Amino acid sequence: MTIAYGLYAWALFVALGAAVVPILLLTPGLGRRRSLVRGLGRTVLRLVGMRVRVLGLERLQTPCVIVANHASYLDGVLLQAILPPRFSFVIKREMSSVPLAGTLLRRIGAEFVDRQDRMRGARDARRLLRNAARGEALVFFPEGTFSEQIGLLRFHIGAFTAAARAALPVVPIAIRGTRRCLPPGQALPHPGAIQVEVLEALTEPNASAVRLRDAARAALLAALGEPDLAPPESGADAARDVGH
Repeated sequence: MTIAYGLYAWALFVALGAAVVPILLLTPGLGRRRSLVRGLGRTVLRLVGMRVRVLGLERLQTPCVIVANHASYLDGVLLQAILPPRFSFVIKREMSSVPLAGTLLRRIGAEFVDRQDRMRGARDARRLLRNAARGEALVFFPEGTFSEQIGLLRFHIGAFTAAARAALPVVPIAIRGTRRCLPPGQALPHPGAIQVEVLEALTEPNASAVRLRDAARAALLAALGEPDLAPPESGADAARDVGH
């Protein structure tokens, strides 16, 4: 039953994704394309039996910088399905070359960042800073990846640098349940309950990027009740992380 469900879920996701890409290519207007993908995400989650509960959505304010914990490949689909279509997702550049997914992400205005090439990464960071300064609402997974081990990884500081320099509030979002529905290292998803909680915005005037990062991590750790997997940060680590 589990294998049959997993194959059904993937077949549905691929079929709907393949069907929507030609529509995205022909649909004018970024807002319209994002609304279309938002509807697609909601439909997929509902059809595969993943029940989503959203708490605190009234706390969301724009423009802002959203930072969410990352535990599964489902996280991006989930946030795309529940957030208003005015948000741009910040995603590692490797995803731009993934068939189907790369085309879809480009058409909904995803912001790609390079975490391997320092020069390209710095250029991407400057572009994000300019976008944030113009009031663009951004969504980051500041861990940059996820692990099979339960807990919160170290945060890259790029999201918080953008927020601090643009004087935008940081809104932490706690995601629970996606790790069970599509565990890291496993190919087949499972049905289950997912909860998304929008936490209180961090709006301290003139707060540094480091202060915002630490406050957001503390809020997410408290909401999730998961272990802190981040090792103590050295000065060299902090300097190397500025561009990410």
